[in-house]
Amino acid sequence: MIVSKEGASTTVIEVADIFRCYGTEYLQKFSKKMPPSHRRAFKDILRYRTPVMGGHVYECNHCSRLRYSYHSCRNRSCPKCHKSDNQAWLQAREKELLPVPYYHVIFTLTHELSGFMRLYQKDLYGLLIKTAADSIIKLAADPHYVGGQVGVMAVLHTWGSNLSYHLHVHCLVTGGGLSSDGRTWIPARDDYLVPVNALSKLFRGIFLARIRRQFEEIHLPKSVWQKDWVVHCKPAVHGTRTVLNYLARYIHRVAIANSRILSVDNGNVTFRYKDSKRGAYIKTMTVSAGEFIRRFLQHALPAGVHKVRYYGLWSPSNRKKLLELQQTLPQSGNDQPEGFEEDIDEEIPAPSEPRLCPHCRKGMLVRIGRLPRQGRAPP
Repeated sequence: MIVSKEGASTTVIEVADIFRCYGTEYLQKFSKKMPPSHRRAFKDILRYRTPVMGGHVYECNHCSRLRYSYHSCRNRSCPKCHKSDNQAWLQAREKELLPVPYYHVIFTLTHELSGFMRLYQKDLYGLLIKTAADSIIKLAADPHYVGGQVGVMAVLHTWGSNLSYHLHVHCLVTGGGLSSDGRTWIPARDDYLVPVNALSKLFRGIFLARIRRQFEEIHLPKSVWQKDWVVHCKPAVHGTRTVLNYLARYIHRVAIANSRILSVDNGNVTFRYKDSKRGAYIKTMTVSAGEFIRRFLQHALPAGVHKVRYYGLWSPSNRKKLLELQQTLPQSGNDQPEGFEEDIDEEIPAPSEPRLCPHCRKGMLVRIGRLPRQGRAPP
């Protein structure tokens, strides 16, 4: 049994703890059905900051005590890795922003296709992202709306706050586009980019048509053609950098932060999830440890699937145009307003390893050696 955070102990419960306690039983049941991405995530999370990963040895120059620092696993499904990558990615994207308004567009895939998407993740996740971006670019090119080529950054998101399988794509879109002759910037109308009803139908039609061409043997239910697909489009009223920061956290975080796990007791895991109406993590859910592991692993992306992609003016082939527009367009106040806070499920990044010796509190830690990564066991 793992001690609850709400009990006398202050021990933080981690996803890795649940894997260690209940992973063997899970593997016995499902190891033959687990895709490679699930196996790799499972193994790497267990190895995080352990001797298997290798590391460095430090010695205190006062008390001579040794301190071992092991490497992280670097798996993109690990709840504790990539926190420094988030800031680096955010800084790089901020340099590419144009001095124009931006829009936040969200495409939600109808749940009738969830089972189909699970089976063909490697092929369909990329197709889903591309279709969302292509739909925006095509509709925005219509002279009735923007009449130019917009820039789109698209981010895949596979989970709901309760770890459910909930596929949707977040897009950050320029509020305007470049004319076909490449000489004129055409701004979007105030607080309006494209009609969401038309965008929803276009997204649905293009995506289903592409599935039909790629999977001729698959017969999709008629309901996916008849029902409305959910698309939201709203201006980045709190500042473009706020939305960009919001998307950055999606790119370098996973389905659940360790801070949301409340307790593990008698084979059950209790965690917090968001109340969609109030936008706060105040609800709780209890599931079996096996179900928790299953829900967590279903969001481990297959190798080669990129979570974020760039299209239109934001595509790599148009970076030269993007740079020229940054220099020619007039600057405008488009930053995050002072005092604004976004409600994001994210652990507070751990401070860098202290140089002060944690034992004597007098000496400094000096690196004296390197620990090699342990090799794989023989087959």
